[in-house]
Amino acid sequence: MGENIIRIRNVKKIYQMGSESIPAVNGISLNIRQGEVCCLLGKSGSGKSTLLNLVAGLEKPTEGQIIFHKKHIERMNEDQLADFRQKYVGFVFQSYNLLPTLTALENVTLPLIFKSVPVKERNERAMEMLKAVGLEERATHKPQEMSGGQQQRVSIARAFVNRPPVVFADEPTGNLDTRTTYEMMDLITGLAKQNNQTLVIVTHDLELSEYADRIVMLQDGKIEKIEDRTKGKGEGEEGHD
Repeated sequence: MGENIIRIRNVKKIYQMGSESIPAVNGISLNIRQGEVCCLLGKSGSGKSTLLNLVAGLEKPTEGQIIFHKKHIERMNEDQLADFRQKYVGFVFQSYNLLPTLTALENVTLPLIFKSVPVKERNERAMEMLKAVGLEERATHKPQEMSGGQQQRVSIARAFVNRPPVVFADEPTGNLDTRTTYEMMDLITGLAKQNNQTLVIVTHDLELSEYADRIVMLQDGKIEKIEDRTKGKGEGEEGHD
């Protein structure tokens, strides 16, 4: 496992509901390593999706630091955050988030368009990714012409086409049946390992967490326990300070 690619330091996210303060994330510190599959595991309301959104630069923390390599994500403005996400981050969502008017190929090319990759190269790279996820024959199909599993494969191809250092997957199999779920998890973790990418998975499903190198269990916005499966220990101290 590589060096720490993400450092989370005493991060809090507090929402105001009228006069009440709700701490969704309540003082979390965590290191995430280059090339690891890290699972944020917890029930609904545990703070896992909020933590992912904070680390991915989709939301701002109320307090604390989030450092990607040496870049402070919490200090970035909206333009800097958009640039950061385009260059360094891929996303796989539960609801696929494909554009319905675009074909599978066009959906996969989107991150490359934002990076100003020439048309020929981006189409070639997008086709390579569709081939990698077993969908080259569906390249001209639009989302409504594909099954849920196929749409999620397109979403995975889009997340990985840029070879971003980090891919975030938020309940990536929430809308899929059991067999397709395991296919998708094999695919996502296989692609990440192949390219030494860091994969951060958010799930409430204990079985999905089995794919992780480290499982970070969250409850009430705090880390309850870390299981480092690369060491075969229960409580992993490294990466939690």
